[in-house]
Amino acid sequence: MQELELRVTESDQRAESAEKQIHVMEEKLKSANVQPSKSENSVYRRYQDLTNQVQEKDAVIKRLEVQLEKQILVRAQEAKIIEEKAAKIKDWVTFKLREVRSGLPLYPAAGPFTHLIYKNITVPVYTTLKGKATQISSEPLHDDDSGSEDDSGSLASLRTSTLGPERKGSTPGSPRAVKRGVSMSSISSESDYAIPPDAYSLESDYSEPEHKVQRTSSYSCESLREPEMLEKSGYLLKMGSQVKAWKRRWFILRNGEIFYYKSPSDVIRKPQGQVELNSSCRIARGEGAQTFQLITEKKTFFLTADSPNILEEWIRVLQNIFKVQASSPVTMETTTAKPTMRGWLTKVKHGHSKLVWCSLVSKVFYYYRNQDDKLPLGQLRMREVVVEEVDRSCDSDEDYEASGRGFLSSHCTLVVHPREQSPTYLLIGTKQEKDTWLYHLTVAAGSSASFKVGTEYEQLVGNLLDIEGDPDSALWRSEALCFCKDGLRSPLTTLPSEALQTEALKLFKSCQLFINVLVESPSIDYHMSLAQNALQVCLTHPELQNEMYCQLIKQTNRRTPHNSSLTQCWQLLAVCVALFLPQQHFLWYLRQYLQRHADPRSEVGKYAVYCQRSVERTLQNGEREAKPSRMEILSILLRNPYHHSLPFSIPVHFKNVTYQVVGFDGSTTVEEFLSTLTQRVGMRKPHLSGFALFTDDPSGRDLEHCLQPSVKICDVISKWEQALKELHPGKYEGTRIVRLMYKSRLCFRAQAKGETERERLLLTYQVNDEVHQGHFPVNKELALEVAALMAQVEHGDLDRPAPSSSASCSSPQPNTQQILLQALGRFYPKRYKQDCSMDQLRDLSERLATKWSVLSGCSASECVRIYLTVARKWPLFGAKLFHAKVSGNGTRLKNLSSFPESHLLVTYSYQSVITFGGCRDDLMVVVSQTNEQGGGKKSVEKLVFALPKPKVKKVTLISAFYFLYLKKQTKKKQFLLCHYGVLCID
Repeated sequence: MQELELRVTESDQRAESAEKQIHVMEEKLKSANVQPSKSENSVYRRYQDLTNQVQEKDAVIKRLEVQLEKQILVRAQEAKIIEEKAAKIKDWVTFKLREVRSGLPLYPAAGPFTHLIYKNITVPVYTTLKGKATQISSEPLHDDDSGSEDDSGSLASLRTSTLGPERKGSTPGSPRAVKRGVSMSSISSESDYAIPPDAYSLESDYSEPEHKVQRTSSYSCESLREPEMLEKSGYLLKMGSQVKAWKRRWFILRNGEIFYYKSPSDVIRKPQGQVELNSSCRIARGEGAQTFQLITEKKTFFLTADSPNILEEWIRVLQNIFKVQASSPVTMETTTAKPTMRGWLTKVKHGHSKLVWCSLVSKVFYYYRNQDDKLPLGQLRMREVVVEEVDRSCDSDEDYEASGRGFLSSHCTLVVHPREQSPTYLLIGTKQEKDTWLYHLTVAAGSSASFKVGTEYEQLVGNLLDIEGDPDSALWRSEALCFCKDGLRSPLTTLPSEALQTEALKLFKSCQLFINVLVESPSIDYHMSLAQNALQVCLTHPELQNEMYCQLIKQTNRRTPHNSSLTQCWQLLAVCVALFLPQQHFLWYLRQYLQRHADPRSEVGKYAVYCQRSVERTLQNGEREAKPSRMEILSILLRNPYHHSLPFSIPVHFKNVTYQVVGFDGSTTVEEFLSTLTQRVGMRKPHLSGFALFTDDPSGRDLEHCLQPSVKICDVISKWEQALKELHPGKYEGTRIVRLMYKSRLCFRAQAKGETERERLLLTYQVNDEVHQGHFPVNKELALEVAALMAQVEHGDLDRPAPSSSASCSSPQPNTQQILLQALGRFYPKRYKQDCSMDQLRDLSERLATKWSVLSGCSASECVRIYLTVARKWPLFGAKLFHAKVSGNGTRLKNLSSFPESHLLVTYSYQSVITFGGCRDDLMVVVSQTNEQGGGKKSVEKLVFALPKPKVKKVTLISAFYFLYLKKQTKKKQFLLCHYGVLCID
């Protein structure tokens, strides 16, 4: 204590001495009498005033900035609300206009013929990989595609595989918003506890793309057991921009950017090209292909690798960059089933929300970043999954209202909870959509029996499924499943929107009109129009297909027998089953219903048997693309299709002015159609004979369209009819039908030894048609010889009566003269007789008669053999000729009449062709040749020909077929460039 008291006393003494010193200094200052001047005082006051003004202005600026930010936010919200209202008004106006026009909406039928009319033809592009033509693009290339300044490099060795159907990769972007207080690792982890949707809030800038949180490599590896590769380097083959040839380049992927050089030693120099990867980039590749497209905002890069493993590594790394987190590479194209339900939903998991495009296919729920993406972001297996609706009536909406996103509080919420996994929440905008998603997800999960979801009709069908369709069950006689005279007041199935519900009721009215109006000759077009419009609505809106079948089954179930309305309802059902089939357990219900009514002893039972056959055929060959044609509907209405295994028939025309009628059903493909045709006329299969099926153009132009094997004959007829209606609106009377022609398309010299007699005959007529058009090099004497051969094949021996006088000997009889003139008109080249006088024509007739008489007694098959032997001596026999002009050459094409005397300028083997196909509006062929003068080095040449788009597509596809054939036969074919701008393909 004494020590403490001493320390305190010492401190007090020090403080007193300090105070005394301060007092002394103050006294000295006062004695000095130092005062500031007036000018200093004024400057100081001015400084204080300016400082105050600056502070006031800063405060005003800050206040204005805050107000401006608030106004911008309010305006953005108002603009979005106005935009949503405008979209709804637009949809409503469009709906009303369609309703006023026809009572049912009119949907344009798209097809190959419609595209031709509007000159919207897509020309594919092929490249040669391992000697095989593989498609790298379904659209014509542009000069800047895969572009850079590296076109001067040497050709690379191509050791790549084939390319299948084109498939685009998905491009997942950034999430829409992030829950407050949730770490990035918890967002990417799928094992964390899922926070319910009422436990998070969204920021006000939810929909602004510049505020999206980017998913980058900084967090993508945090929660993963194995780190993802985000950097890579190595060689890839890149197609050049100007000359479409493959270039070997060294690629480096680092920090979300791609640089490529000529070689690894050039990395210290400026790169030849640079690609910045962002959310707009995507990958498109074929199924199992070794070539892919890297599509950016500005350019498309065509890339391939030396081996499949290298390619997969590159794609895997790029997909890691794009954040494509798909658990399995399942695409919409690889599944045979069509989506049961699809639409935009807000998916919530682990408190993280994202607006995604959702699709329910069979028992799997997929979700995508964009509607056009092929690779999903993820998937949920619906087997034994619990699907429930979240009751949010007791939840507080204060967070939603405070965040400026109050509309989310009105959203319906579904929870999908797999076993031993965290649940996923789905926010749905309207009650109709919620009911539809809840029903279809519950059915996919297999729990529809325990949860009463769906309409009464759907619940009864589900109950029938639970008892396996017991035929003695009273459920079949339920009032909701049977015919009722009263009209429908609500749809029989769950539909996702009010517009579709309204459309379903209109669909019922259309079916009622079709059923209740008696089918007679004056009203046949009325029934045809009703059926086409109703079924087109179902094709446009797949959600209504289940509804269509439920309505037709209800209208026929326990209805008064021996009634015309009952028969016409079955007729409409017979038309429907060939187009599409219902989904999920409705397909089972349709099969059970048809089995209950199938009876060959009754008229209605025969329709049921036909529908059973048609259902199996549709399951086998897939659904149709176009509404039924006039021919198809009339065939069903005018005769019971049960009596015909092939209820439809159409003539197929040949070059020798004959035809063959071939039968088919609603699911017959071109391949099946040709199989029936070749058996009847005695010809080999198309891949051996080179013959193909063609249609004429509805516009009447001199165009023919080769039909692909997988296309359905009924779709071809329907699209042709629709195109004709678009060309002649209001004038179509159904008198003109599509014309099918069967003729040679490809010339396989290796298969000539196995030709049948019918093949040689049709080939002879087709070659003579080229001779008649002036596309075959024959002089006047040889032209008479071949014309005489064709006349002998067509008419047999020339009947020349014995001369009775010198006058009759000098000229043929009138009947004989007419036959000779007809033979000259059909078999003699037009260019040799277009300027002939009557005397010259008579002289030609006499010379033809002389040569014809020499062939007396010669059979038709012998004449055909002689004709083909002569024709095949021409080097270009079997080649397809096209008028073409080299791009950039201002000289006009000369008259085709000089073509037969022309000579070949350049010949390119198929092995030298690198790329061919559409380039802008022209035909592009990229070839490589060995330059002997340059020491054996290969040079690349890009040839561009001006051709109409249909011709460009024809040349491309024919060339691709030849490549595929040559790959199998390992034989050489050639591209031939002829004089006078005529492009030949041999």
